[in-house]
Amino acid sequence: MSADPLVRDVPAFGKPVFRLGLSGSFGLDEAGARQALETARYVFWTPMMKGLTPALRDALRRDRERYVVATGPSLGFTRGWVRRAAESRLRALGVDQLDVFQLFWLSKMSAQTGAVEEELARLRDEGKIRAVGTSLHDRPRAGRLAEDSIFDVLMIRYNAAHPGAEQEIFPHLARRRPAVVAYTATSWRKLLRKPGAWSGRAMTAGECYRWVLASPHVDLVLCGPRTAAEWRENLAAVQAVPLPDAELAWMREFGRVVHG
Repeated sequence: MSADPLVRDVPAFGKPVFRLGLSGSFGLDEAGARQALETARYVFWTPMMKGLTPALRDALRRDRERYVVATGPSLGFTRGWVRRAAESRLRALGVDQLDVFQLFWLSKMSAQTGAVEEELARLRDEGKIRAVGTSLHDRPRAGRLAEDSIFDVLMIRYNAAHPGAEQEIFPHLARRRPAVVAYTATSWRKLLRKPGAWSGRAMTAGECYRWVLASPHVDLVLCGPRTAAEWRENLAAVQAVPLPDAELAWMREFGRVVHG
């Protein structure tokens, strides 16, 4: 077990990860991606992330074991789409195995059918993927999946404005202990703006990530920087001393007001 509180051993990944994960979803350019990959270990990637792709390929070529790469099919409604996407992602990155292959936005962009599950299991048996994951906003369903499903990794919305996972997902983790990856830490930047009903200041992006990581149930939180400077700023924030309870409490109250 790592002595660094920001590095966690996650059984589903088979290797330790830094708890601030990197996503290229918001246009991070190649130079910024190369900088971020010096620290990040968990990388959420799709071929649409043009800046991240060449940087990630080079990083994996240098040190494949350092990184946990999570990706998935653009649409996952049939076994054919799932199979073709997995093999395409392997070729695009020049690797033999994807660490996490996940169905995106379950029931909206993908389906949990018997055929799809069989194909995911087959890909895992073939060694082409290590862990099966999914992302979804339906918290009660995520709680049920945590207790019993094919999914080794759950990517869920969790932030100070949407803390419902504490009641609807986290209590269900103990049975199987799937990995939990949180995203939308800033609630799509809503937590960075002060609503009219609030007299104090808004949260910073760094505080949003720190609030999420204060939960022991969250293995890591995804950060989608637009620039290398944003990555460095958020990295410095999570590396600061843990937030005291009073700070966590006002952030929770601020999130309640933001949610309305």
